[in-house]
This record gives sequence, structure tokens and C-alpha cells, in this order.
Amino acid sequence: MHENDLKFTGDMSAADFRKYGYAMVDWIANFFDTIEDRPVLPAIQPGDIRSKIPSSAPKLPEAFEKMIADIDRVIMPGMTHWNHPRYLAYFSSVGSAPGVLGELLAAALNINGMLWQSCPSSTELEQVTTAWMRQLLGLPDHFFGVIYDTGSVSTMHALAAAREQMADLQIREKGMTGRADLPRLRLYISEHTHSSIDKAALALGIGMEGIRRIPSDANFAMQPEALRTAIQEDRSTGWRPFCVVATIGTTSTTAVDPVAEIANICEREDLWLHVDAAYAGSAAILPEMQHHFAGWEKADSVLVNPHKWLFVPLDLSLMYTRKPGVLRRAFSLVPEYLRTAHDDNVVNFMDYGIPLGRRFRSIKLWFVLRYYGVDGLMARLRYHIQLAQNLAQKIDADSDFERVAPTHFSTVAFRACPAGWQDEDALNKLNARLLEAVNATRRFYLTHTKIGGKFVLRIAIGNIRTEARHIEDVWQLLRTMLRDVLKNVQNA
Repeated sequence: MHENDLKFTGDMSAADFRKYGYAMVDWIANFFDTIEDRPVLPAIQPGDIRSKIPSSAPKLPEAFEKMIADIDRVIMPGMTHWNHPRYLAYFSSVGSAPGVLGELLAAALNINGMLWQSCPSSTELEQVTTAWMRQLLGLPDHFFGVIYDTGSVSTMHALAAAREQMADLQIREKGMTGRADLPRLRLYISEHTHSSIDKAALALGIGMEGIRRIPSDANFAMQPEALRTAIQEDRSTGWRPFCVVATIGTTSTTAVDPVAEIANICEREDLWLHVDAAYAGSAAILPEMQHHFAGWEKADSVLVNPHKWLFVPLDLSLMYTRKPGVLRRAFSLVPEYLRTAHDDNVVNFMDYGIPLGRRFRSIKLWFVLRYYGVDGLMARLRYHIQLAQNLAQKIDADSDFERVAPTHFSTVAFRACPAGWQDEDALNKLNARLLEAVNATRRFYLTHTKIGGKFVLRIAIGNIRTEARHIEDVWQLLRTMLRDVLKNVQNA
């Protein structure tokens, strides 16, 4: 090799890594320290970021100083800041400082936790952290925990296990195509179930026609009697019911399905019950919130996302099942090159899902649990719930606004409804304009949903940096913007 080619081989030196690593940590620390000075939403148009980046990769190495400078020049102008205390959209996915450091370490170690032997520390720490969380959530000891990337993937694995439970259909061996002997499968969800359930059904060959939506009550929770009737109807017309998905904390309104009643139906009908608690599940660590989770210990699988409301950086989703053997049967496939002498005595997490590549995700959950401690996490969740309750009271007391759903956790669903405004179409347009006006300030980011044809605003409180003053600010901004929007409507 020519000596001039040496600069194109090997990695960054330890000295340079230390130098630029310190610079990046300083940049991140300054970003966290000054994040409130930044707008939550960017003021750009589609294509603005791409236009600042060359259309092809550099032929020669570039200085790391230039790369750091381009974070501010290129990347930051197009950032929607999910870590911002005034980010109140969707559900927060917050990267706390200890979680970020755990992510850094996981990237540096860069292991593949597919087998126990491929990284014993990854496998055993995943077992420990899932056990810690199982205890905090109040789930029984026999529930087996596994970490996936997102709730959508956790859900797909749960539904695949539900399908596999019907061993008589031999789906693993024979598949689902071209089989005249295979009945059509039926999955039951509520009207407010997350769209990831539909996507999982599509991926698993259930199809949209295989999904039956069960009506909800006045509080947007699934009606057990309607579920019972639907199952009976489907059995009588040749469908094969196989799974029910109940939700604790629906996306639009954070409604709570009556899991205990649904679990009893599933037990009698021999159906798999999957509980989606992706957002609200973290609240189960609070004793005073446990009533919302009554019956989930009877579920066959449970989903909780610590990256939503437990301050773990994206992505980390927990799925628990009391039937790990069924989950393993659905996915285990071990070629000779992945067999080891320890297989009979250890857990190989590759056997419980599609991914063979498995990042060291548990380490960031470990860092968060240890740094804040259980008491610290509980205090932060209680604070968010109290902020939501305080906001709900303000909305209830204001004649220009109304809540459209109970506030069970830390998300408030509401809309503007001034006196004299009775036409629903006009109210929908008014609230759409109000949302646009608030977000146009770039000081806050709110999102909406539609419930019963109503355009509804949502304030989702879950950011570790959000304080009472931020919620008071957004409330005052909403009131001010509503007055401005009403004046514009009147003038028009």
C-alpha cells in the first residue's frame, strides 16, 4: 500500500474522537440548556434542507469541525424539536440526558444481541430491565418481556402470536395463501384503536375486511356487550375470531377500554387479548392510577412504550406476554450457523421476533431507571398529570372552550366552542384556524384529531422539561388567538 493511501484506512484516532466527542457533548449540553430560545417548529418550505446539501457524497475526507458547523447551518433550521418543553403534539417522545448518554454508549459498544453468546451483557440486561419494569407496572411474574423498537412492531409480533395460537390452522407450516381449508380470520378493535393495529393486520394477511370495529360508549371506550355480540355473529357466518385488541389510553382521547370485562369475554371465547398501553402504560407505576389497568394481568400480551412517557430516547418498546412459547413458535428459526452450546440454557431473543439484528436498547432504559429512580419517575409523571388536570379545569371554566373527553392521564382533548356557534361545520373550520394560528407562532406545537365528526385540539403533556408556566402560556395563547380568529371571521 502506498503511504499516501494510509489516510484512507482505519478509524478516527482516539485523540480526535476525544476532541470531537467533547465538542459534540458540549453542543448537546448547550442545546438542552438553550432549547427554550428556539422555536418549536421550523420556518421552512419543502426542499429547503436538501438544497443546502450537495447532491453526492464527498470524494475526499472533510474536517469534523465543518461537520459540526453544518449541524447549525443545515440541520437545525429544519428541526421540529420533540425535546422542547413547548412541544405538546402527538405524544411526547423525550430524550432525557441520562437516556442520551445510554444511547451514546450503546452506539459505541455496537453489539448485536441476537443470541446470548453474541453478547451476554445485552441479553441479561434486557432480562433485568424488563423484569424491573414488569414489577413497576404491576404485571405478574410469569409475564415474559422483550424489547422491540416501536409499538407498531410490538403489536405486529403480538398479533402474529395470536395467529400462531390457532395451531390447528398450521399457518406456520402451510401459510395463508391458496388454502381452501383456511377460514377467514377476524380481529376485533374499537373505533379509536391506533392505526398500527390495522397495519399489523395488513402485514399478517388478515386484511382490512378481517378487522371488525366495535362501537364505543360516551367516554370512547369499547362496549363489551357489542364485542360479545359481534363474536357470536361472526362465528355463525363462518368467520374465525382469533384476537381482541383493547387500549388503555387511546391516541385521540386517551380513553380506557374496560379490559377486565373484555378479558373475561376473551377467556370464554378462547381469543388472544392484546392490550395496547403504548402511551399510558408508564402511568401504571403510580399506585393511584392502577385502577385504569385493572384486568391487564389477564391479557395474553401487553405493550408499553418507555420512549413515550418514561423519558427514554426513541426507540424502545416493551412487549410482555404470558405465552412466550407461542411467540417463540411463531418466529423461532435457527440455522446451523446460529446454534451454540448454550442454547438449551439461555434466552436467545432472536427467537422472539423478526429482527436478527438487535441493538443494545436496554442500556438506555437502565440508565434512566437508575438515574431518576422510581420515586423520581413517579414524581415527574404525577406532575404531568396534575398539569393536565389544571388545564382541564381552566377549559371547563371558560365559556369559549369545551372538553370533549375525560382527562384520564396527561393529555387534554378540547375545542373552541364560543357562545352562539352551533353549526358543527363552522366550528370545525374555526378550530382548524385556531390550531393553524397557534402553530404559526412557532412557539408551541399542537396537533388535532377528529372525534364524532368534531375537529378536536389535543395538548399532550409528557416532556420532562415541560413546566406549569409553559401550560399557562399555551392556554393564554389559545385564548388570545381565538379572539383574533373570531375577529377575522366577523370582518370577513
